[in-house]
Amino acid sequence: MANLKEVRDRIQSVKNTQQITKAMKMVSAAKLRRAQQAITRLRPYAEKQNSMLKNILANLGGEANISFGKERELKNACIVVVTSNRGLCGAFNSNVIKAANALINGKYADLKNSGNLKILCIGKKGFDFYKKRFPADAILDEYVTLFDDLSFDNVSQVAKYLMQSFEDGVYDSIDVAYGKFKNAATQFMISEQYLPVVQNSLADDSEEQQSGKYSANYIFEPNMESLLNQLVPSILQSSFQKYVLDTHASEHGARMTAMDKASENAEELLKELKLSYNKARQEAITKEILEIVGGAAALEGG
Repeated sequence: MANLKEVRDRIQSVKNTQQITKAMKMVSAAKLRRAQQAITRLRPYAEKQNSMLKNILANLGGEANISFGKERELKNACIVVVTSNRGLCGAFNSNVIKAANALINGKYADLKNSGNLKILCIGKKGFDFYKKRFPADAILDEYVTLFDDLSFDNVSQVAKYLMQSFEDGVYDSIDVAYGKFKNAATQFMISEQYLPVVQNSLADDSEEQQSGKYSANYIFEPNMESLLNQLVPSILQSSFQKYVLDTHASEHGARMTAMDKASENAEELLKELKLSYNKARQEAITKEILEIVGGAAALEGG
């Protein structure tokens, strides 16, 4: 009977856990809808801005000279790691950290060893991971709680800080590791170079332009450098907003998928436990019947 009690207690525990996972799935589904709407509204705008800059740079070639596109000797660098504030979203955060670690141990291995690499953490999970593995002065925690307010004005403060740091020579290169949202079941954990602006990749436009079949003749007013120095910061702010909103939507998609899978696993476990419970109960009943029959036979024999 003690075995039966243990199984009953475990069945109740699994039911309670299943209620929690189902509730978390519903909450994440509601938040995902809002987060998905935000990124799907921003993405066409950001992509159109990038396309516009591609067209300009593709036709200017080496004539374009923008402050955010200057390649410098790599002496100091910063990696922005965008994770979530909470867990229970599968391998989402660990995969973002893996993307960042690939940069740390590859492209920036020498800077890491020399202490000239900074990690700017957005989201508590990334901060908790790196604060145990890097010196305190290598971790930038001013924007850990950025997800508390995802308005453009608030997020753009981070972009402005990064752009100003690059212009001032604090960092010679800045990369961002984040989760790119595709749908609720699919997210891509990638890293992209944020600064300096990769002019060659931006200028990789249509086949006609690449083959030199035509070249647009742009007229700049007041002048080319003034226009680009206004246009590029605006595009960089939109791009950073996209990184954050992509990660925000990816987090809720990953959590919804993880909680759905957890609920399914709980259902399967309940079936197994109920089967075990019924078997144990049948064994107990059979044992009692055998004892009764055995006792009756003993009385008759006596």
